[in-house]
Amino acid sequence: MTAEEKYRTILGNHLPAVAVDRVYDYLFRHKVHFHITLERRTKLGDYRRPTPDHNFHEISVNGDLNPYFFLWVFLHEAAHLETHLKYRTAQPHGHEWQEEYRQLLILNADLFPYELQPLLKKYTRRIPLSHPVAKQIENLLHHYDADYNPDDRPLTLDDLHPGDRFSLKNRPQQQFEALERRRTRWLCRELRTHRQYLVNGAAQIIKN
Repeated sequence: MTAEEKYRTILGNHLPAVAVDRVYDYLFRHKVHFHITLERRTKLGDYRRPTPDHNFHEISVNGDLNPYFFLWVFLHEAAHLETHLKYRTAQPHGHEWQEEYRQLLILNADLFPYELQPLLKKYTRRIPLSHPVAKQIENLLHHYDADYNPDDRPLTLDDLHPGDRFSLKNRPQQQFEALERRRTRWLCRELRTHRQYLVNGAAQIIKN
């Protein structure tokens, strides 16, 4: 087995099969030192730009992620590389990085499952990127974990339907009714006061 075949085999153990060639070509084209690491509690991936003592791009991704989550994180770090190439200096997750990540996701959306396509399209529609939509995508990506159990996942407002009643996990004393979804938020009515609020769909809730 050649070095290239070994490299592709390693990538194939962590990426969706359809993504291996594309990721390999990207790493080879940019001469990236790529590391698959053990689980890190503080981060899922990392990018290090070249320095005088470290004259190459370096990307690492946690090896315990499922293939689609691994690809999601890899593209996040590749966007840092692209931002460095184009701008040299920019805010880590500022406008420039968001545009590079957006473009990479558009180019590689076909590598993700069909059920993620509407959310990916929504997420890449405009800048600034929507953090709540990103969380929705990541929640769906966890469905591909080998030990995924939907009963273990925190319930969020986006799991409900109009008319359902709930309490916010951080405000269990208040009860609400979900009225209608408005993009990334829900219009809700507080049952005691009848006041209406817009609540983030990613908010963790307790269904009543």
